[in-house]
Amino acid sequence: MDLKSFKFKKIIRVYLVITFILISFCFGLFIGYKNNPKVKLADNNKEDGQVLNKETKPEYLSKDVDFELFWKTWNLIKDNYVEQPVSETKLFYGAMAGMLAGLEDPYSVFFEPVTSEKFSQEISGSFEGIGAEIGLKKDQLTVIAPLDDTPAYKAGLRAGDKILAIDDFGTTGISLDQAIDLIRGKKGTEVVLTIMRDGSDEPKKISIIRGMIDIPSVRWHSVEGNEDIAYIKLSYLNEDTANDFKKTVNEILKKNSKGVILDLRNDPGGLLDVAIKIASYWVEEGVIVREQFGPNYRNSFTVDKKVEHQSMKYGKLKDIPTIILVNQGSASGSEIIAGALQDYEKAVIIGEKTFGKGSVQELEQLSDGSSVKLTIAEWFTPKGRVINKQGIEPDIKVELSEDDYNNDKDPQLDKAIEVILEKVQSLKN
Repeated sequence: MDLKSFKFKKIIRVYLVITFILISFCFGLFIGYKNNPKVKLADNNKEDGQVLNKETKPEYLSKDVDFELFWKTWNLIKDNYVEQPVSETKLFYGAMAGMLAGLEDPYSVFFEPVTSEKFSQEISGSFEGIGAEIGLKKDQLTVIAPLDDTPAYKAGLRAGDKILAIDDFGTTGISLDQAIDLIRGKKGTEVVLTIMRDGSDEPKKISIIRGMIDIPSVRWHSVEGNEDIAYIKLSYLNEDTANDFKKTVNEILKKNSKGVILDLRNDPGGLLDVAIKIASYWVEEGVIVREQFGPNYRNSFTVDKKVEHQSMKYGKLKDIPTIILVNQGSASGSEIIAGALQDYEKAVIIGEKTFGKGSVQELEQLSDGSSVKLTIAEWFTPKGRVINKQGIEPDIKVELSEDDYNNDKDPQLDKAIEVILEKVQSLKN
């Protein structure tokens, strides 16, 4: 997938948060081992076969890297580990995962083939699980957003909940992919999350029955009692969202709506090109998001390290008063939309500060079905504001209390309706 089309190639460019859920392993390392199960270090007793050592290692590796240590550790495990035989595949995949873990970036991850397939299912918008995006925030496993009408949402899981345990497994030091493997499961099975919620004194256990998660792309309806105000809910930015949103915009215009409330609360983001397309309905000209790549990044679509992603020039909603609702579950692509419309003063942002997931991941499929998801860039708003770890501050801050949650009150939406009606009325005067 590149920036302009959704094409699966050898390298699939995927711009995600995901939160949930990596530089391929040195191929020479694998070749050095595969024809010689018992690799000896480079000494007078060297066996036949290619050996990677200080003299033979690729030129691009630092002189500080001594791969003799890798092979020595490999052979120590093969020779001396108590439980034999040792799976070479598990050792190899473990080394791959460890290399990505060395970046200390929760969004750069190695996926074994089975996990890689599950990740691809997420991109298409259908999978089995609880229906929540999770991430690491200050090294704590945290709920980014429960998706609407999913088992997680119905069980009462909320954005910002800190996950202390998954069934009987504590989450201290756990990686994102390990957590996902524990939470995921077949439809109809149960998982119990022990969570700590801001404002609570004691942890709480939440039982969730897993289900088939078919993520709704876009939903909309007229605001009750104010039929000329359109309420649009975006739950996720997946493959279907751009077309679904286009249909929604056409329906809104046909209905001659005078104002729009765009609800991005608990929207964990998704595909970059979709976020750009949606923002383009309000921003007819100019930059939607700025992208800063690493100094050594090489790619097929640009030689620049700084890329400005321009509007698609739709502009169909540019003159319609708009309110955007956000909370701490709004992340990644939804932050791009909110940041762009805020910078161009195309919308008033109401709610709570967003999550702050402004990094870009590229997914590379490897030949054995495994894959690497690697952070390659960071996002900035059109005016250059940092999204990653900073988030988008609302223009009008409105929080939801425990009482609001428990009694199905929504002061954020109430405030949005109040402000949009004022804006629509001011245009009539």
